[in-house]
Amino acid sequence: MTRDREQGPAPAPDPAEVVAVVAHSRKNLGGGLPELRRVLAAHGYPEPLWYEVKKSRKAPKRARAALDQGASLIFVWGGDGMVQHCVDALAGEKVPLAIIPAGTANLLATNLGVAADLTRAVRTGLYGDRRWLDTGTVNGEHFAVMAGAGFDARMIAAASRTMKDRLGRAAYLWTGARAVLADRVRATVEVDGERFFRGRVSAVLAGNVGRAFGGLTVFPAAEPDNGLLEFGVVTARNPADWARVFARIAAGQPERSPFVRMTCGRRIKVRFSRPFPYELDGGDRDPVRKLRIRAHPASVQVCVPPGAAPDRPGGSPPEPGGPQPA
Repeated sequence: MTRDREQGPAPAPDPAEVVAVVAHSRKNLGGGLPELRRVLAAHGYPEPLWYEVKKSRKAPKRARAALDQGASLIFVWGGDGMVQHCVDALAGEKVPLAIIPAGTANLLATNLGVAADLTRAVRTGLYGDRRWLDTGTVNGEHFAVMAGAGFDARMIAAASRTMKDRLGRAAYLWTGARAVLADRVRATVEVDGERFFRGRVSAVLAGNVGRAFGGLTVFPAAEPDNGLLEFGVVTARNPADWARVFARIAAGQPERSPFVRMTCGRRIKVRFSRPFPYELDGGDRDPVRKLRIRAHPASVQVCVPPGAAPDRPGGSPPEPGGPQPA
């Protein structure tokens, strides 16, 4: 069965397909999880493997359980944190992941063109294309969108669940306004074995895709399947400096800011002079003094709208788990 249609009558279900759902029960989209059950049933999958969690950190165990039960397609219902935890569990596996973007920012779905519409997202999973994406790791944990330390980590950590439920994306505007006041920290950065930066930083950011919160393009050159991670250092000292940084980002020219340095690479090491907070795909982590960041080419397969998966030489995607960058 070809996977080139999201419109028109649904094709007959593939009898070999074992569909699983790993869902964050506190997230909502459209008619919620009951509607997801109805839509899957309407497409010929009335009894998918079904796992619900109340916290995204419990998702990896459920995703691995779905693999053990023979799932050949796993729908992930939730936001970027939920998707990140499932990516961490599925990296290196051949089973594709289909995103139902039910979170606040939904950055990976947005970058891949997956609609924030329940029915369309299901059709993308069942009948869209399948694209191999790179992932990155920070201290051994996979991410698919971006990982950073400093400003973005503080902004994310300060946005409580209640605040996000009430304000939506505006919650990050409120916490971001406070995060620009934080002190900088001394840092040393090596990229692919060469020193890239040494000095005081207010943020460092590694990206697998280009667009971040609010649709702003932080890394204009980012490609999620080129085997490289984009990387940036921000040295802004105060709100006025940050305003200039954001102005350059809004203009699509972050590299032209005097407070930004950018590069790309496969292996990145960051050392801070004191513990510094960091985040992965919108999920905050405990402060650390070291970040070990690594690119993992073609390590996860994701369902995307028809035509969104680029053609590759030889007509097939690279196999995950192959040779990694030196």
